[in-house]
Amino acid sequence: MKFARVKPLDAILATAKKKSLHPTLGWFQLTLFGIGCVIGTGIFVLTSAGAQKAGPGLMLAFAIAGLICIVAALCYAEIAAMIPVAGSAYTYTYSVMGELLAWTVGWALVLEYAVAASAVSVGWSGYFTGTILNEFFGITLPTYLTAGPVWLGGAPGGLINLPAIVIALLVTWLLMIGTSESAKVNAVLVAIKVTALTAFIILTLPKADMANFNPFLPAGVFGGFGSGIGAVGAAATIFFAYVGFDAVSTAAEETKNPQVNVPIGLIGSLGICTVFYILVAAGAVGTIGGQPILGPNGIPFPAGSEELARQCALPQYADMLVCSNEALAHVLREIGFSAVGNMLGIAAFVALPSVILILLFGQTRIFFVMARDGLLPEGLSKIHPKWKTPYVVTAITGGIVAFAAAFLPVGQLADIANAGTLYAFMMVAIAVMMLRKTDPNRERLFRTPMLWLVGPATIAGCIFLFLNLPLEAMLVLPAWGAIGLVIYYLYGYKASHLGKGIIEIPEDDPGVVSH
Repeated sequence: MKFARVKPLDAILATAKKKSLHPTLGWFQLTLFGIGCVIGTGIFVLTSAGAQKAGPGLMLAFAIAGLICIVAALCYAEIAAMIPVAGSAYTYTYSVMGELLAWTVGWALVLEYAVAASAVSVGWSGYFTGTILNEFFGITLPTYLTAGPVWLGGAPGGLINLPAIVIALLVTWLLMIGTSESAKVNAVLVAIKVTALTAFIILTLPKADMANFNPFLPAGVFGGFGSGIGAVGAAATIFFAYVGFDAVSTAAEETKNPQVNVPIGLIGSLGICTVFYILVAAGAVGTIGGQPILGPNGIPFPAGSEELARQCALPQYADMLVCSNEALAHVLREIGFSAVGNMLGIAAFVALPSVILILLFGQTRIFFVMARDGLLPEGLSKIHPKWKTPYVVTAITGGIVAFAAAFLPVGQLADIANAGTLYAFMMVAIAVMMLRKTDPNRERLFRTPMLWLVGPATIAGCIFLFLNLPLEAMLVLPAWGAIGLVIYYLYGYKASHLGKGIIEIPEDDPGVVSH
């Protein structure tokens, strides 16, 4: 019967109105939110890890990941416009498949957003130490302050990534001050990122050498389930870079006219970003090459591994794309555009915090809604009287993100985040298809076209990419899920508002009775 504890849609919408976040965002801000999260992570941060897995096939990896994201976004758009409340896939699952599965989705989203924010913090640290400190000020921080331990895939002599900790805590403070301020800052940062990447494309594509694309697929299209290599293995990692579009749906409760604005924000941001991704990947690989470092068996060393970290410390590999902590700035310096490379490094330094901001924004809103439903302690959903933000959960999340960023490399963090992401996306597709059957008459201002094809394609694509993550990353999700289930049965199952019969229904709907 635990699966039958389903929260009616009308109750979800009524609860949101009673204890709600202030609606301040329009379609333009939402699209910028999506672009701000999507453009940045994969291109500025994950290009190196993707190239180590797939070589020049990184371009194909972006296309594969983008295709799966597009079908997932179409499912998201329909349900986000129908249920314009904070909580994203968690809320959608609660209204269709019940509380237990909703808990598992919410718990997976916590993993997704928090670990992803840690990953981008580590990526920002690479640009800060490489461009800002080294290129401009001639300061070289000791390795023990800029990387985690080598046994965790950091660097020989590494101990802790201090810059990553600092940026994670700074962004947490900005989010606690207020959402609309955050959105205004983000709009400026998105413009900086798009300008920087446009300049990169203009400078690199004319200098591309077709010889650098050969072999195009040094590790093949498919490296084998659990291997994390090949074009599909790279796609499973690169998928992390598209997380921005579901952060848009997480912000639905704070959006003006969500029925129209959320679908525009979702699909618009995805389309713009996919084009950028493939062009930038082509420019990077075409100019300096993107071949992986192969082990003695002819198979690429795993990205984020101790073995790769030791190889990249050797002089003959140090300048390769796959070893760079600031890939795009490094590419421009290698082809004679040092000044522009440094400017791009500045752009990443200035703009990557917007990615961390949006990921933290999404994560805190998931916690906020779970607490509002009674599945987590009520104190987590406290709204600050002056700032009007969920400040308690924001502070806790920021601390956890800073801790993870201190010790783990970006590639490993991205793969772990993807495990949670893919599970949540799959559940959204199932929820959309179930709602078409169980609630066919509810107003849908956006209907997913060809749902009979798009829905199953989303589910199959998510499962396929999950199975192409490295085995260690795959195992994180069930382990994290088991911890979550213990918490649910010890606390959430008993404290749940729905379980206690607290269901808030609009007074003008006499057809629904509250227990």
